[in-house]
Amino acid sequence: MSIFKAYDIRGLVGDELGSEDAYAIGRAAARFLAASPLLVGRDARPSSPALGEALVRGILDEGADVLDAGLVSTPMVYFGVEHMAAAGGISVTASHNPARYNGFKLCREHAIPIGAASGLREIEAIARQASDPVLAARRGQRREVYLGAEYAAHVARIATLPCPKLHVAIDCGNGMAAVGLEPLLALLPLTVERLYFEPDGSFPNHEADPLKEENLRDVAEAVKRTGADFGVAFDGDADRAVFVDEAGRPISSDLMTALLAAPQLRRCPGGRVLYDLRSSRATREAIEAAGGVAEMCRVGHSFVKAAMRESGALFGGELSGHFYFRFSDTLVADDGCAAFVALLDVLASEHRPLSELVAPLRRYFATGEINRPVKDVDALLRAIEAEHADAPALSHLDGLRVEYPEWWFSLRPSNTEPMLRLNLEATTQERMTRERDRLLARIEASA
Repeated sequence: MSIFKAYDIRGLVGDELGSEDAYAIGRAAARFLAASPLLVGRDARPSSPALGEALVRGILDEGADVLDAGLVSTPMVYFGVEHMAAAGGISVTASHNPARYNGFKLCREHAIPIGAASGLREIEAIARQASDPVLAARRGQRREVYLGAEYAAHVARIATLPCPKLHVAIDCGNGMAAVGLEPLLALLPLTVERLYFEPDGSFPNHEADPLKEENLRDVAEAVKRTGADFGVAFDGDADRAVFVDEAGRPISSDLMTALLAAPQLRRCPGGRVLYDLRSSRATREAIEAAGGVAEMCRVGHSFVKAAMRESGALFGGELSGHFYFRFSDTLVADDGCAAFVALLDVLASEHRPLSELVAPLRRYFATGEINRPVKDVDALLRAIEAEHADAPALSHLDGLRVEYPEWWFSLRPSNTEPMLRLNLEATTQERMTRERDRLLARIEASA
């Protein structure tokens, strides 16, 4: 299986990804972008220093200069590309994947993502060519840069009101969030319960994947034990954040999108807000109630960012815990720390417990995302669409989405394997269960 995925490059270190690959990717990325300098940052995985060095060597051998940001989160790389006017950036990370994995997230100027549809396939083709012994006439130069203080100020500017004096629990999962959080927390009047702030790419406490509920147990317990106002857990490279309320109850990220849109709409009344097609109907309804224009979009950070740039949207959110901000006219990026600041801004305005703010949004019943293997994805999607031809609304924005007055479902193909991803929501628990079981039986019959 190729290490070149839909949105990034990832693989098992040693088996699928090594220093020779990193060197080839560095040269290929520099050749594809044909501009300089490139900003490079890395996470704390044991393999990241060697892979990062090989990547940088490849970039330098192509004649491009490197701004070396050292140990940073992926959102800090995005910020650094914009702040330093770099021609592009590469984050050495495998995000939320286990310690044996590593990889690269790439972007061009203004942190515009490079994915399969926007250059990653071309970079793959260049990297897979026989090694080119001819080096650039002028080897690039490397310069170390520090982004912490400027990044903290950048994220703090998301707030529209003074930060309230709250008690919060934060679980960094031994990932990279703490690198940007610490200078940010120094600016805020918060009492903080710190969990696993030390970057450690072996992830000794739990996986840095907050979408798995078991990885939220520690932050939920810390909230309940200390009486914190809320808790937040970040993924390994800190571009995602998942929240729990003051009772330690997890909040789905589509509902958080609805909440976090409010201060952005206060800054820009009538603005456009994007939400991915797996999101609750409550998300759209809340955005519209706040005076915003709600627009459904495809799943995936490169698609959301492109849609935000094209539509002028000021904010966006995905069920996966990615929250997207229009930091400026030229910088649109997902950032877990910015989402944390945005929630502080909501609480500064509302003066109510987080659970009370979320409660009205929990008026529908959702399955969450359910994955099932299938033999022929396209044939099954066509068959299911035909079976729902009488539905009031059908969409092919991303796979198949079918809407009825009392329920809806979405089926999306996996990018990497013969699998369908089901999301379904209904107005009652009974309707949700019945339609879910019926669709799953239909899908499993074709497996």
